[in-house]
Amino acid sequence: MSDKNQREQDRSQPGAAPRVGVYICHCGGNISDHVDVEKVCSDLAQTPGVEITRHNMFMCSDPGQELIMEDVKSGKVDRVVVASCAPSLHETTFRNALIRAGANPYIYEHANIREQVSWVHHGAAATAKATRLVAAAAAKAARLQPLEPIRVPAEPHAVIIGGGVAGLKAAAELAGRGIAVTLVEKSPFLGGHTAQWDHLAPTGEAAREVVAELAAAALSNPLVSIITSAEVTALEGYVGQFTLTVTRRPPAASDLPEQLPTAAVGAGAPGTFVPGHGILPAPLPEESETRRIKTGVVILATGFRPYTPKRGEYGYGEWEQVVTLPELIRILAEQQQQPPPEPVLTVNGRAVRRIALIHCVGSRQIPGIHEERPDGTLNQYCSRTCCTALLHAANEIRQRFPAVHVIDCYRDIRTYGRGQEELYTQAGRNRVLFLRFEAEDAPVVETAPPGSESPLQVRVKDTLTFGEEVQAPVDLVVLGVGMEPGPIPELIEMMKLPIGEDRFLQEVHPKLRPVELAKAGLLLAGTCQSPMDVGEACSAAASAAVKAAAILGRGLVELDPFVAQVDPNRCRGTGLCLEACLNDGALELVSCERAGEAGRRAQVNPALCLGCGACVAVCPEGAIQVNGWTLDQFEAMVDAIVADQQAA
Repeated sequence: MSDKNQREQDRSQPGAAPRVGVYICHCGGNISDHVDVEKVCSDLAQTPGVEITRHNMFMCSDPGQELIMEDVKSGKVDRVVVASCAPSLHETTFRNALIRAGANPYIYEHANIREQVSWVHHGAAATAKATRLVAAAAAKAARLQPLEPIRVPAEPHAVIIGGGVAGLKAAAELAGRGIAVTLVEKSPFLGGHTAQWDHLAPTGEAAREVVAELAAAALSNPLVSIITSAEVTALEGYVGQFTLTVTRRPPAASDLPEQLPTAAVGAGAPGTFVPGHGILPAPLPEESETRRIKTGVVILATGFRPYTPKRGEYGYGEWEQVVTLPELIRILAEQQQQPPPEPVLTVNGRAVRRIALIHCVGSRQIPGIHEERPDGTLNQYCSRTCCTALLHAANEIRQRFPAVHVIDCYRDIRTYGRGQEELYTQAGRNRVLFLRFEAEDAPVVETAPPGSESPLQVRVKDTLTFGEEVQAPVDLVVLGVGMEPGPIPELIEMMKLPIGEDRFLQEVHPKLRPVELAKAGLLLAGTCQSPMDVGEACSAAASAAVKAAAILGRGLVELDPFVAQVDPNRCRGTGLCLEACLNDGALELVSCERAGEAGRRAQVNPALCLGCGACVAVCPEGAIQVNGWTLDQFEAMVDAIVADQQAA
């Protein structure tokens, strides 16, 4: 009998020992430069239960995956261990390879010997540790059982929170794929901050037209329902089966302009544009109402807010001649609508002859140099879009008001996107004067000395002229304020949303899962995630829409089966597991009959279970295990590590 036939016969026998295949990646030298991969292979080949050991320069490559698939198809192995980089990068890759080989994807175990070994150890120590980790993974793999994914029915509907450009783009994209959408916006208007601008940098497109086009695509689609003046006040359920409570209230007077179009207070065509506010999609509510919405996914497009300088920061709030860039944009837009007889820029009734622009206000803040907020935070990130916006404004001023001199005070200039570097070049041609300062020598805004025709003076140590101090009288100071995440503390608490050090919502992985949150079914779109320009926000929104459509398109959602499972014969219904559970609703006690008597036992909702194992640790009967991470698997891993150390 051939070896292959013998293996197939052995495999068919009840209780046949699993045959583990170990596959070790060189990672192009990332691993093999510090770990003796061939020695790890030879050592593991002597381990009971390990049938095959192989290594490859890039195990995640097509040839590397083919090695695994061929061994599985031929019956040489029925459990797989891959030792390579972090599982967050390629765990899905190798599970999919097993599926293509016709095997269960959950007979696979991963050993991280890059981040946990080769990047932190060298020489013999690295090889020894890699051997132990792979031996432990092989021991666990021998005890893995085929599992089936959890299948949850998916409501063919999406809720989008936020009606700025990202929310509108996501709504139109989803509706275009045949998925019903409810968009919830807290203000009465659509368009977010973009609707309050005049033109977009660097293209010069009218912001109003961009917002109107996005809003029209959403409003004209019957699959899109828009609820303005509303907030999400409760969230229940899980991916595919969320239930949101949405509360709509009459808007506050401060949220409305002095005059509203007729459509706002009565019948009228949807899509009325209110200058400085955005698109008014429907009449304003006259009283509060609450509704519950069932949905399959939730997209967060809650946007940003411009940084508000502290009183006295560069003179802001102390002199009326110090304004932020958004304020200047509104001034320029108003004067565009009602141009003066002469090309003279007027601010607060005063003609402006010289302007100073200051970059990085509220961005790139440095501990020890910039003052912290009361909560101890600083905006240490770059807001990315401010430089381009300031340069666009500088060029507009020089072209519309040629007599106005513009001084640009910057730390560094970031013009990173298509067409943005041209704005910088154009500003130079327009004779904008650039002065570069260091963070510790920020410009000083002060009252101009007696006799000056200008009310203010800016002092800057210009590093372009080797630290020479420049004193420039100015009539207006414009602060290039950065972006901050929108204030959504209630949503963060309600949905347990992860936030980064910059306080923006944080995706699972910037490259592999860039618009996904850790909680399945919650997605990100636009500037709630990081500073972006309008084009980037719309691209992110389209990505979120594609991801949402992929989740909902099949009518069901498949989740990994690594969740708690209760042995009903051992459970005595103590309730300790419910007390330890970290996710409300994941566990409950249900009535049952045991030995002819009424009792209780724990029951798991697999769609809500986190697979954390907190319940396992407290169960006195040992009645709960986590699929894929059972206690006997942990014990086998520990035994393998101890045995390897003793052998050494």
